[in-house]
Order: sequence, then C-alpha cells, then structure tokens
Amino acid sequence: MTVSAIKYLLLFVLLPLFSVSQSNLDAFLTPSDTLNKPRRNAVAISEASLVSVTLIGLNQLWYADYERSKFHTINDNKEWLQMDKMGHVFTSYQLGKHGAQLLNWSGVSEKDQLIYGATLGFGFLTTVEILDGFSEEWGFSWGDILANASGTGLYVGQELLWNEQRMALKFSFHETKYASQRPDKLGEGLLAQVLKDYNGQTYWLSINLHSFIKEKNIPKWLNIAVGYGADGMLTGIKDVDNQLLTNIGRHRQFYLSLDVNLSNIETESKLLRSIFDIFNMIKVPLPTLEFNKKGYVFHLFYY
Repeated sequence: MTVSAIKYLLLFVLLPLFSVSQSNLDAFLTPSDTLNKPRRNAVAISEASLVSVTLIGLNQLWYADYERSKFHTINDNKEWLQMDKMGHVFTSYQLGKHGAQLLNWSGVSEKDQLIYGATLGFGFLTTVEILDGFSEEWGFSWGDILANASGTGLYVGQELLWNEQRMALKFSFHETKYASQRPDKLGEGLLAQVLKDYNGQTYWLSINLHSFIKEKNIPKWLNIAVGYGADGMLTGIKDVDNQLLTNIGRHRQFYLSLDVNLSNIETESKLLRSIFDIFNMIKVPLPTLEFNKKGYVFHLFYY
C-alpha cells in the first residue's frame, strides 16, 4: 500500500503535463505569484477524487479478501525489523511534499501550503490505518501513526526552519531470493515485490552538502546519503522456520553512499525541472558502503 500510494500520486502529477500544448507548457508549470483559484480548485478536486478512488480501490482489492471485524488495535512495532514503519515515514513525507508543492503552484500562501498540503500524506495514511482497524487480518497501529507523523514532521520542520528541504527521504529497491519462497507475503511479480518484499527495499536520508556548508566548490546537486534496510525476512517476526529457510537469519543493514539531488540540477526547461523533482524520490545508484552484523561490504553500484 505504501509505494502504491506514491504510484497514484505520480500519475496525478504527470497527467496535466500531457494535457497542454508545448507552447503553453512553461506557463502551465510556473507557480502562480498570487492565489489562482481555478488552479487551487482543480488541485483540491483532483486530490479529493484521487484519494476517494484510491480508498475505494483499496477497500475492494486489499480488504475484500479478509473478514471484517470490530475496530481493534495491534502492536506490530517489532515486525519486519521496522522496515514497514520506514515505508510509512517515506510515503507520508513524499505525499506531503508534493501536496505542498501543488498548492504552491496554485499560489496558496506558505502557511496554507503547510496546513493543507504537507499534511496530505498524514491524513491519507491515517484513513488507511482506520480501514486496517476494521480488518481481521490487520489492525490499527499506533506505531504506524507515529511513523506517518514523523514523515510529515520532517517536511514541515525543514520548511519552518530553513524554508527548503535540505534533507530528503528517498527509496531504492532490488529483487531478492526470498520472494519466490514466500510469494504470498513478499509478492509475486516485480511490482508486487516492490510493494511487499522488505528485504529488497532501502530507505535513505539524503543530505544536500551545499545547503549546509555553502562552499562554492561543492556542487549544489551533490548529496551524501545514509540508508537503512534489512535482510533474511520471510515473516514479520523471527521464527525457527524463517532461519532454516534463509540460512542466514534476519539482520539489519546500514548504508553510506553518495547521491544526486535532481531538484538542484540547473536547467531552463520547466518540464525537466518538474520531472527531476518528481523522480528525486528515487536514490541514484552510486558506490555504497554497507554495514551489517558480519562487517562491511562495498557495492560499486547499489540500488
């Protein structure tokens, strides 16, 4: 559900780019200096429609196969070595970021961008969490709510402190051998594995060096990134069968790498700038140092 929400958001953001002529594209993509009510209304209606359709789709495709229940809570904070929680932080941050940017494009005030735009991710994911609470298979998780709030807080906090995003949350994925052993839990097919196989997911905090050091010799697009991942997981919690099947046991992984801040690449094309900003949520594969319980491993290109 986490990355799926990002997919729908990308579709919503990209669709307008193909609905206008090339000659009007720059004007269309340029943020309004003052409140543009048609743009604001279009954003509000589109977001409300998108959220409604997504929730209806989740209700039919995700929850329909499981029994309904009375509203209940669960404590799943120890599951999947907290990789699912990292997904909530990432999704809340990205949805909030793009929600605020769309309102900025509409000429909405900075205050309202943070109130109504940056909280988009938290509001959407909280609604999904309530649906979980009425499902026999899952339950309402306060740990997920805290993770959602953390992602929103990371975006809002930086805007209030620096009026810019000096640190961004990013995502990368690689296929693993575990999905074929538990396709019901970890996904069957690449798209499902991106959503479900926590062994192949890595979440990054990408820090822009120039914004902190302010040295002319440091390119504005150069970032340093620290990542978190996990491996050896066939189930949410540790068990004997899991260890026997993987032969290695579940463990955490930490990464140190360089990264590219696509949003800071200079270009006069507003279309390219918009595309760079959207895909800036993906960590660029670059040389990476991995630290785990066995020591460290160097990857020439890690993704």
